[in-house]
Amino acid sequence: MQDPKHAQKDAYQLILEAIDSHIYKPGDRLVESDLADRFGVSRTPIREALQRLETQSLLTRDGRSLIVASLDHTQMAELYVVRGELEGLAARLAARHATPEEIRVLKDMVQADRKLLGDPSALSRANKRFHKQIHLASHNRFLVQQLDLVHRSMALLATTSLAAEGRGDDALAEHDAIVEAIAAGDGDAADKALREHISKAFVTRLKLDAAKVENS
Repeated sequence: MQDPKHAQKDAYQLILEAIDSHIYKPGDRLVESDLADRFGVSRTPIREALQRLETQSLLTRDGRSLIVASLDHTQMAELYVVRGELEGLAARLAARHATPEEIRVLKDMVQADRKLLGDPSALSRANKRFHKQIHLASHNRFLVQQLDLVHRSMALLATTSLAAEGRGDDALAEHDAIVEAIAAGDGDAADKALREHISKAFVTRLKLDAAKVENS
C-alpha cells in the first residue's frame, strides 16, 4: 500500500527529493526494487523516473548499475558560472517586480535563519528556500525554470559550503545585503550582491575540496 505522504507525488519527484536532501548521495547506487519498496510505488514508474533522471545527467551508469552522478572540478566551475549569471538576473528582476509582501517574506527569512546558525543542514535547506523566493520574486517563469535545473544539479555536490566555519554568518549577512538592494528597487546593486554571494560560496567550496584532498 502506498504511503499517504507519497500519494500526491510521482516517482520522479520522490527520487529527486531524496537526491536533493542527500538521502542518496553522489556515488550511491539506485536499485529499482529498493526504491519501489521505499516509496511504496510499483517498479514501472520507478524505472521511467530513473531513465528520466539519467537523461538529465543526475544519474550515470556504472556498468549495468545506475548511480547518483557527481561533478568534477570543471563541471562544478561551469555550474557556478551559470548559477551566478542566472541568480544575478533573478535578483535584478526581483528589484523591479517584487511585491511588498514578497520583500517582507525575504526579510523574515533572513531573520528566522539566524536561529539556524550552527546547523549546516538546516541552514542549507533554508538557503534553498531563500533563493527560491528570489527566483519567484523575479516574476519570470522561464528564468525560474532554468534556475530549477541549476539547483537540481547543485544536489550533486556532496557537501554544503555552509558547513565551513564562519560561512553561515557571512552568508546571512550577504542575504541581508541582497534583500536590502531588492527592497530599494536597485537592480544593479541586487545583481552585484547576489553574484558576489555566489562567488564567495564557490570560493568556500573550493577551499573545502582542497582540504579534503590534502587530508586524504
